[in-house]
Amino acid sequence: MARRILIYPDASRLFAAAARLVERAARDAIGRRGRFRLALTGGSTPRDLYARLAVEPCRSRIDWSRVEFFWGDDRCVPPDHPESNFRLADELLLSRLAPADSSVHRIQTELGAQRAAEAYAAELSRIFADDTPRFDLILLGMGPDGHTASLFPDTPYLAGEGRSVIATLAPRPPRDRVSLSLQAINAARRVAFLVQGAGKAEALARVLADRPRADERALPAALVRPAGGRLYWLVDRAAASRLATGIS
Repeated sequence: MARRILIYPDASRLFAAAARLVERAARDAIGRRGRFRLALTGGSTPRDLYARLAVEPCRSRIDWSRVEFFWGDDRCVPPDHPESNFRLADELLLSRLAPADSSVHRIQTELGAQRAAEAYAAELSRIFADDTPRFDLILLGMGPDGHTASLFPDTPYLAGEGRSVIATLAPRPPRDRVSLSLQAINAARRVAFLVQGAGKAEALARVLADRPRADERALPAALVRPAGGRLYWLVDRAAASRLATGIS
């Protein structure tokens, strides 16, 4: 696994760098395989990134007709609900790009967690023709508790039991979630964390500490290690405030 930690002075530069990373990953995937399979993240952090990708100059730098959209996780609410990760991406990115319906692979959260997880796993198996999908790029956020996607600390859902998609429970509403498993995340060609704000500084320092930890299950983000891929941490100065000097 190749890991890079990139620290930016403010959110604007962080999201500009994130957009460039998406552009590079898209060009590489399209050039090699003819398609770019991108898994989007939710929460508040990626809003500026999605808005930036949908307008010039970023918009014309990617051949969006060759992009397939997926989600790393979502809450089990209707797709038009304010808490829906799909709705966030749809409003800021998809509605402006107007991709073909066949290129948008949302989690059918209205089915309930277990049925939605099974349906999404079947969809991924059909598309990737493999038990473990290999995304070109997975975008992830990280919570102040060290969770990522809908993989929460010290829960029985972390192992995933060999599945690519799992139904999980969040510690706060809406509790029912669907998430890519660690197995699926760690199979990606590229994984990029976007981390912003002082409230995440302590968790980030623990996740990135270069020493063995007995509490890794308490920090799901620390378990993201794409064995055959690249791992990027794009963080702002506030989130990086507790990182050890020289960390890499």
